[in-house]
Amino acid sequence: AQGFTCVHLALGKLIPGFKMSDAPALLTDELAAQVRAELDKNGQTCVLLGCYLNLCSPDMEDHQKTVEIYKAHLRFAKKIGALLVGTETGAPNTTYSTCPECFTEEALQLFIERVTPVVRYAEEIGQLFAIEPVIRHIVSTPERCERVLKAVNSPNLRIILDAVNLLTPENHLRRDEIISDALHRFGDRIRILHMKDYTVVDSQSDVKASACGTGLMDYTRLLTFAKAHPGLPMTLENTIPANAVAAREHLEQLALRL
Repeated sequence: AQGFTCVHLALGKLIPGFKMSDAPALLTDELAAQVRAELDKNGQTCVLLGCYLNLCSPDMEDHQKTVEIYKAHLRFAKKIGALLVGTETGAPNTTYSTCPECFTEEALQLFIERVTPVVRYAEEIGQLFAIEPVIRHIVSTPERCERVLKAVNSPNLRIILDAVNLLTPENHLRRDEIISDALHRFGDRIRILHMKDYTVVDSQSDVKASACGTGLMDYTRLLTFAKAHPGLPMTLENTIPANAVAAREHLEQLALRL
């Protein structure tokens, strides 16, 4: 009703009582049929089924369960017609928390080792899988993300680009350079744009995310890229029903001026 055509589903946030730890058993054919019917009824496409779990936990029993949850989401994504399953890139600890080890070469190689079997499964069933770089996680820069793409070497591995996730209070003034670098390195491997805004708050180590049009973000490069790639989905973050339309219209008006 608000004029949107696609959705990013996170079942653990959408369905009361849905525990990701129980996902393989909960992702039934019946649930898939119900979700797909709701999407069709409302004229929506699921462009991203979220499965944002840590692939780099040192607890191997927990890791094996996580891999099975990813595989279950890949199967479920096919059943509901989702474009891809997406994830962020984790941390080498059991708490999924930022630590100095996140930014080491060892952590990057561990992520490549852990994500590769998931991508190979995506290839096997004909589904896309995407990673989302985040400045506080293992794949923290466009350069590290490009290395993952080259190492895994799969057409089924794509990128979710959330430009604000690559910014900090220290680097945000180089925002245009960082975005241009990401667009150059990833190119057509970018399959979804996550769109949000940000402000810088004194004493906070991260930028403060907000709805599009309420902060410091310049969307020129992202919207130019999107216009050059017709059909590239965008989903809004940090919105609620009360401000989602304003955020969408802000982006649409900017795009018209390009």
